[in-house]
Amino acid sequence: MLLIDRSSNTPKVLMGRRGRGHVFMPDLYVFPGGRRDPRDHALPYRRDLHPLVIEKLMAGSRSGMGVKGARALALAAIRELCEETGAAIIDAPAADLSTLRYVARAITPPGNVRRFDTRFFLGFCDEMSLDLSNLGASSELVDLRWLDMTDLSSLNMPLITRTVLSEVKELMAANPSPSFGSPVPFYSARHGQLVRTRL
Repeated sequence: MLLIDRSSNTPKVLMGRRGRGHVFMPDLYVFPGGRRDPRDHALPYRRDLHPLVIEKLMAGSRSGMGVKGARALALAAIRELCEETGAAIIDAPAADLSTLRYVARAITPPGNVRRFDTRFFLGFCDEMSLDLSNLGASSELVDLRWLDMTDLSSLNMPLITRTVLSEVKELMAANPSPSFGSPVPFYSARHGQLVRTRL
């Protein structure tokens, strides 16, 4: 989940560093997030994803994911954001999914310790119904902070994280409030090379 604060002239993104004890991506700066659990299909929500976002999520699925599966991905993203950062849903437990954009998908290349099929959502602080007054580090993310999106070159982060940040910066440069139906970049590996297609 890319949570962005655009209250100043320079947008800031919330990121944290994974602890050195983690097997996957230790000591690297990443966005809050994690895997979808079976329970996410049953989580309550107040307002649903935009129809174009649901359409994009389903269109890119090889397994024929339906609306409930697409919605569960977004609910998982918000649940993980709250668990890892201390953010809280206003009017909990029902989340508002209506302002989330789907901005990227990436499949971890073969040969990694763990492989994931990751969907990246974009949310703006001024649009999401979240209480951010108790943000703080967790066992998953240490050194949690708001980072200037224009100056992240010195941070140690995975290539895909840096790539998705670049995609979102371009998206916001074209439109500070990106369309819900914008093309979604899809990154995968083919013959050892990172391949970008669009959904």
